[in-house]
Amino acid sequence: MKDLNASSSTWADTLPSQWGPELAETQSEVEVPLNRLKQDTAQQPSAPEAANAAAEGLSIWGWMREGLRAALFLPPRTAAAAPTPWQLLVLSLVSAGLLVAASRLEVVGPAQFNLRGWLTPMWSGLVLLWLAWWAMAPAQRAAASPAAVASASVPAPTGGLAAWYVLTAWAPLAPLLVLYVLMASAVHRPGLWGGSVAAIVFWVAYGVLTLWVLASLVVVSARFIRSRWRTAAFSVAMAAVIGVGMWQFQDQPWEPDAQAMADASGGTAAAADEAQEPEPVPLALTQAMFEDQQALWQQQVDALAPERPGVVDVYGLVFAPYADENVFRRESTMVSSLLQERFDAQGRVLHLLNHADTADTHAWATPENLQRAVAALAARMDREHDVLVVYLTSHGARDHALAASHWPLQVAPATPEMLRAALDEAGIRNRVIAVSACYSGGWIEPLATDSTLIMTAADATHTSYGCGRLSDLTFFGRAVFHEQLRQTHSFTEAFAKAVPLIQQREVEAGKADGFSNPQIRVGKHITPVLQALEQRLQAATVEPEASGSHMASAPAVRAQ
Repeated sequence: MKDLNASSSTWADTLPSQWGPELAETQSEVEVPLNRLKQDTAQQPSAPEAANAAAEGLSIWGWMREGLRAALFLPPRTAAAAPTPWQLLVLSLVSAGLLVAASRLEVVGPAQFNLRGWLTPMWSGLVLLWLAWWAMAPAQRAAASPAAVASASVPAPTGGLAAWYVLTAWAPLAPLLVLYVLMASAVHRPGLWGGSVAAIVFWVAYGVLTLWVLASLVVVSARFIRSRWRTAAFSVAMAAVIGVGMWQFQDQPWEPDAQAMADASGGTAAAADEAQEPEPVPLALTQAMFEDQQALWQQQVDALAPERPGVVDVYGLVFAPYADENVFRRESTMVSSLLQERFDAQGRVLHLLNHADTADTHAWATPENLQRAVAALAARMDREHDVLVVYLTSHGARDHALAASHWPLQVAPATPEMLRAALDEAGIRNRVIAVSACYSGGWIEPLATDSTLIMTAADATHTSYGCGRLSDLTFFGRAVFHEQLRQTHSFTEAFAKAVPLIQQREVEAGKADGFSNPQIRVGKHITPVLQALEQRLQAATVEPEASGSHMASAPAVRAQ
């Protein structure tokens, strides 16, 4: 023991002499400051701890500021701070209120708050909360250890779910508000995005803003999760949840007022009561009904009036295959009557209609009957000189098929190619075709010929309007046929005057996806035929009026 002590003493005594007199002279001076430095270091917090201590008292404005900074992909300076319950409530309500106020811009004119539309998307928030808790749990536990805090050069947010929720509510707020303004511009000024270049700009801006929203959510979440594979799993799940919400839960917090919709549709208070109108009763399909339909079909074909030599006659085919909406029954009936009253087509119109109440009065609107009707009309008319007017009204799909429904009867959708094939096979030359359906602009190219006038309620990428239960007629059918064609016999004039009316009514009704943009194409060979028809019909209209005026004035002449 003595030798060990001597060695220790000798080592201590010889250490300074080995490294020179300077270190020996300063050894005593160095020992005291080092000891004090250790004590001072133990008493003072590290840089991360100081940041945590400063962040724990974030105000509401501080949380807003850090959330908006996160929108620029800057790291939030919240460290271990977590919002208090009152802060969480206020911050959530303010961000939600801003979004609700911005969404109001998408409805033009009077609107009513839809509580269900506001609450429905909140299920996705609950799912994302659980996903975030699962993804960030390991990192949050590890970040809470003293060693991790001491080694962190820039404190990562460790405030848990509450901090994550507030930051993810405010980080995407700026791009979301800009996105709402972009959508509102399409509603308030539909012509602004009407051109092809403008449409590209619109969708590019829409895509960039959407990606910005998603990226801000992913980046903020990644700072809490701090695991690549967990961040990737959370991001994929988040995109799936948001996608399902946009696909299946499209309710909006604002919707047009029902009375305003009725007024925009040209109706009255009775039209607004359509909202309470029960859905059409399903068809009671029996063998007797099948047999009656065959007999009814033959009766209607046999009753078609023959063509008149030397006269350009108008024949009509009206097709309404969707039985679940009464608006198509009303509209097709209106067009059928209009053709007979205004276009001298009495006894020359076949009206195919799917509706449970009309199974004993109207032949079914099926693709097979559509083809048979074209053939039957071709057999009656002068296929080279007469004019066939075809009017189709239903819901339309993005693939341009015309929706059909007459449950329990299975009815296939009609397509433009199907109609074109039937018309070509029948050899009917002069054709006027009107399609009142969403995305109906897709019918123009397949049906266009030099001897065809075709007009549609929308272009190939937009929905039309007025086919719901609040509508007496669709916007297209009302404006073109019910209103303008009662004042003129010119299809082109009626269309030109109807388009501005449709646009104005869509804006007033709050159509969210932009102007339907009705389309028309007139073949060069059909133009003189329709002009001659217009002159004949106009002359026939003026002559009775003049005759009636002469007869009314005759007694007055005799009295003098």
